[in-house]
Amino acid sequence: MNLAQTFTPARAIAQHCTELTQRGPRPEERAQHLTAWRRDVAREVALDMADLLSGAKLDATLAEPEMMTGEAVFERIGAIAANSLLRCGGADTTMLLSFEIETAIALTDRSFGGSGEPLPDAITSLPRSAGLLIEQASRLIAQAITRVSAGGRADGEAAGDVIVRSESATRLKPFGPETDCVLLILDFGAADGMRWSAKVAMPADHLDALLPGMETGAVLAGSASLQSDTSRAVFGSIPLPLEAVLAEFELSLGRLECLSPGDQIPLAIGREIPLRIGEQVVARGSLGTLEDCMALRLNSISPGALASDAFSPPFSPQGATV
Repeated sequence: MNLAQTFTPARAIAQHCTELTQRGPRPEERAQHLTAWRRDVAREVALDMADLLSGAKLDATLAEPEMMTGEAVFERIGAIAANSLLRCGGADTTMLLSFEIETAIALTDRSFGGSGEPLPDAITSLPRSAGLLIEQASRLIAQAITRVSAGGRADGEAAGDVIVRSESATRLKPFGPETDCVLLILDFGAADGMRWSAKVAMPADHLDALLPGMETGAVLAGSASLQSDTSRAVFGSIPLPLEAVLAEFELSLGRLECLSPGDQIPLAIGREIPLRIGEQVVARGSLGTLEDCMALRLNSISPGALASDAFSPPFSPQGATV
């Protein structure tokens, strides 16, 4: 007796479109991501700008975004300002950074050891020294934003940079006059009470691309979450080698060949010590002591850098050492 059967499906298997199987983040989730991003960007900017402004300890805040058209942004900036078009990550992720001319000159004064007070007289053009200072400051801000948005792993071509500068914001063409934009005010200052500010503007649809964890492909089915939990269970207990880098320096090959016991090499230890796993900076801290041993007090942690799913082979399961 032949029991072989040929079965035919009663109907075609459903093929659901992406719009039905995936969703973007809910408004409350977006608000949480945005708050964390603003906080982390402000912290990184304060740390990076400190060395540029004579090593002064800074604090910074990044205000809630204001929604407006591109034309309204240009009106807020004015006809003349120290404007920079920044690349923050990918080639398509750009934003406008604008300092008032008086602020640019005040920051230049501060970088040379001055008080950093804005000049009382109206300035109609940007001196060359202030232009160079603003370019450095803009690059640091671009790198800080990129670093936070990439979870601390930004490097290479996506490390953040200044594309072009101009005293006319419209000449940079960061967005069109009718484009829906967001404007954020970056405010930072020193312990002596001096404060400065800059305007950060971008097309509204660029902002979500900068927020870590805001991927629009969140699958509604529970299989993805289950798979993620399984990965955490498998890899979460693997020890990783950590390095606290006190200093890095370069020696010529000739000098290296001449080294001998007893030679002294001066080290310039920075205020912030990076804590790394391989080439990835996961945190930064201050050097100190704990129970007669050298220790590292963590000041900041790169967003998402310490998540168990942020690491995968080739990290080898070795004992973690600091």
